[in-house]
Amino acid sequence: MTYFRRIGYHKTSVADIASELGMSRANVYRFFPSRTAINSSVCGLVVKEVAETALAIARTDAPASKRLADLLTAIHRHSTKMLVEDRPMHDLLVAAMGGSWATINAHNEHILAILKGLVREGQQTGEFKVEDADEAARGVITAFLPFFHPVLLEQRVQEGEATAISLHAQIRFIMKALGTSGRESDRRPI
Repeated sequence: MTYFRRIGYHKTSVADIASELGMSRANVYRFFPSRTAINSSVCGLVVKEVAETALAIARTDAPASKRLADLLTAIHRHSTKMLVEDRPMHDLLVAAMGGSWATINAHNEHILAILKGLVREGQQTGEFKVEDADEAARGVITAFLPFFHPVLLEQRVQEGEATAISLHAQIRFIMKALGTSGRESDRRPI
């Protein structure tokens, strides 16, 4: 991953990877059938961080609305960090999203499953007033897309948008759409 982070996935060759690992190119291909498989594997490592964070937040004892706000904020922060601090990995995520790589699709499904669970919990406790938790979770993802999709986030940042203010407003909007009535939706996320 060192070369991917330093020079980007387009410029990193299989020879670079083999050299870094102290093996031959042929040996690299024993583990990865193609260059696409290597790119997909590295992408999987990047999005794994997000999924682990999301799952950790979802498993806390906080009310569902707070966990949802914290989870959305964490996903946004990770996406922003990639854009600002780790541009080569951001570019890899752009390619993965644009190409609908299986790795990114599986990650998106995993995040959606976590969100569905949170919305269901909030629905069961009466925090969220929605008829269909799964549909509501898909709505949350759609409404939040500009805050984590690498291309849309990059566009917002290039246009000079104050993403922190917009982030808080969008999370408030999502909470209201879920029917929250109380204190958690008015609090700023972590």
